[in-house]
Amino acid sequence: MLDFFRYLTAAVMTLIAVWRFPAVRYGDAHRRALWGGYAGFSVALWLYTPAAMDAVDRIPVIDLNALLRHFASTAAIIASLTYVATSYGKSSEAVTPRHVTVSRWIARASYKAGAIGVTLLTFLFFFVVDRQRQSEDFLIDHAGEWGAAAYMSVFYFFPLVTTAVCGYQWSRGARAAETTSMRIGLRLMGISMWMGLLHTTARIVIVWTAVLFPMSRSTVETLIDLTAMWMNLLFLIVAVGASIPTTSVVAARWKTWKTLYRLHPLWFDLVKAFPGTSLYPPGSRLAELIHMRVPSDVRLDRWTQDIADACEKLRYYAPEALLWTAEDAAASHPDPEPAAEAYWIAAALRAAATTKASQYATGPLQEKPFVDTNSEAAWLIRVSKAYTLIAPDAAQELLQQSAELSLESDA
Repeated sequence: MLDFFRYLTAAVMTLIAVWRFPAVRYGDAHRRALWGGYAGFSVALWLYTPAAMDAVDRIPVIDLNALLRHFASTAAIIASLTYVATSYGKSSEAVTPRHVTVSRWIARASYKAGAIGVTLLTFLFFFVVDRQRQSEDFLIDHAGEWGAAAYMSVFYFFPLVTTAVCGYQWSRGARAAETTSMRIGLRLMGISMWMGLLHTTARIVIVWTAVLFPMSRSTVETLIDLTAMWMNLLFLIVAVGASIPTTSVVAARWKTWKTLYRLHPLWFDLVKAFPGTSLYPPGSRLAELIHMRVPSDVRLDRWTQDIADACEKLRYYAPEALLWTAEDAAASHPDPEPAAEAYWIAAALRAAATTKASQYATGPLQEKPFVDTNSEAAWLIRVSKAYTLIAPDAAQELLQQSAELSLESDA
């Protein structure tokens, strides 16, 4: 059961780190620090799993797995402190509150303390901890040894401070949160940090009690396993608390991706016909949806502009009567207005592929009262849906009919 929770917690924390990875490229300093915390804890949690422990044990350094996961945890803790100090430590009050000042000072001092702590951990690990044989569980196998107790006390100093600072800031931030999702998320994260404070305190008591008052291996093992279950539970609560405030963001991002997916056929044909319209050559639907050149909302704004610009260029190729012909062709369509625009685009694209641009542009498409990118994209989705159903022969026939009507009107 404990191994299952270890794998589950490591997998969940890894998913969150992957989910928030765009913050490394597009986010500000405190969001990158938050990602660093998730990434560091995911590495540390994986190093607790049996598979990772077996892999690291093949390296000819006894108990190296313990040192590596403590290094990863320390890095994650420092990143978490930085995140708290640079986000929840902000204040608009004339006099900076004491708790904000303290959290900022702790965050600044954490880098020097972390460097000292890592150096001290390394020294104690190689020269003080009794590592004559490989441990199956570092804490249990070294229970009662003062060197291991001193080593763990140095390591536990960092989570002890961090859980106290983060627990206070997140609990305080939950009371001032503007949205329900943010309030619930911060409250859960605050609870998890107070759980972490209890976990760290309990671990320190266990390791030193085993030194001062020797306990049986079964007793130590039971206590360590119980605190390990507690630790995995608090990490799951952290994961839930961190995910709740971003559900609206995820929903918006998913909606944008669906919009891009539906717009791709129309956008692709238009920017392919006019290569200079887009900032970069168009790719396949899959390639466009998975690339990370720009955020999805920025890409959607560009695509709508690309489509509008390309349609403006098509006016120099479309016959004068094409829009009337397209409206007649779409009269029986379930959604006639966007279908008419789709017919016009399909036929005009065939004209652009076979004729030269005219010196004069034909009449513009019907004006639409768009108020933002989303409303324009919603209209273009309807156009794209109709566009994908137009056969090449139907577009060619429509083009010929409009050309004949234009000649008759000129005559």
